[in-house]
Order: sequence, then structure tokens, then C-alpha cells
Amino acid sequence: MKELLEMFIIFARIGGFTFGGGYAMLPMLEKEVVNNKHWATEEELMDYYAIGQCTPGIIAINTATFIGYKVKGIPGAIMATLGVIAPSLVIITVITAFISNFMDLWFVSSAFAGIRACVCVLIFDAVLKLGKKALVDNAAKIIFLIVLGISLFTNVSSAILVAAAGVAGVMIKGSTGNKNTGKRERKQA
Repeated sequence: MKELLEMFIIFARIGGFTFGGGYAMLPMLEKEVVNNKHWATEEELMDYYAIGQCTPGIIAINTATFIGYKVKGIPGAIMATLGVIAPSLVIITVITAFISNFMDLWFVSSAFAGIRACVCVLIFDAVLKLGKKALVDNAAKIIFLIVLGISLFTNVSSAILVAAAGVAGVMIKGSTGNKNTGKRERKQA
């Protein structure tokens, strides 16, 4: 029970201080979940992000649910999910009650402009960290460049891009003789 409460508190803190959605929470997730608590490895966290991106729902909630389930099964999934949702629910309820009275004030609109700028930096930081960990070989770099080009110049759904990149990864790794197969299994053993 203590670990479930701790999980709720950690995910509530992440949910309460992560502005900008799932990508902006990556640095906090990595610090708490990977470095401090060792509930997941960096590779697992990246996998949860990838799955969270291509499954229905919000990436932050999906990732919290996956991590909670890995650590404590269904009760862990519930507590991690509730933890990451709770701050947003409280904040949105309070803002909704008062926003129409304060949105026209210059310092409120200026604060939101500053927050938007900060969110861009947090997302950019998350992209750089993900890129360093994900682009480990030439095949991954080629897939990255192709997906980047498609996403910049077309309106193809990100779920389709993620699925296509997964298929491409399987095809490329399969055609090269699965040189890295078992690497993660050996690390976990």
C-alpha cells in the first residue's frame, strides 16, 4: 500500500508540474521513474512512449498507466493514472471557474505567453533526449528522416507514421540478420 501511495504522489507531482503535455513530461519521468525509483529502464520508457503515442488517449496518461502496471499490476496502473490526472483535474476546475474574469488582464495573457514559450523548450529538450537514445544506427536515422519529411509536408496521421515506422524497423532488422536481437533480454537477465 505504501508503494501505491508513493506512486500516486510521484505521478501527481509529475502531472502537476508538467506543462505542455506528454512530451514535456519526459525529463521528469526519466528522473523519477528511471533514475530515482528504477521502475523502468530508459529503453522501457521509450517503448511506453511509443506505445502511448499510437494508442488512443493522452500520451502522459498512457505512459503512467504502463509504468504503474509494470510495477504493481492493475492497482499500480490505477494509482499512477489517478496521480497523473489529479493535478490537471484540480487545476482545470479552478481555472474554468475563474478564467473568464481574468483572461483579459494583461499579466494573465502575458503569463500564458511565457508558459507557451517554456513548453516549446521542454518539448525540444524531450525531442533531443529521445533522439539521442532512439537514433542508434543508420536504419533508425533513415526512418527518422523519412518520417520527419512525411510529417512536415503531408497530413498523414501520426498513428499511421508510428505503425509504418515499426513495420520498417522490423523489415530492416529482419533483413540484416537480427544483429541486435537479444540485446535487451541480456540486459534484463
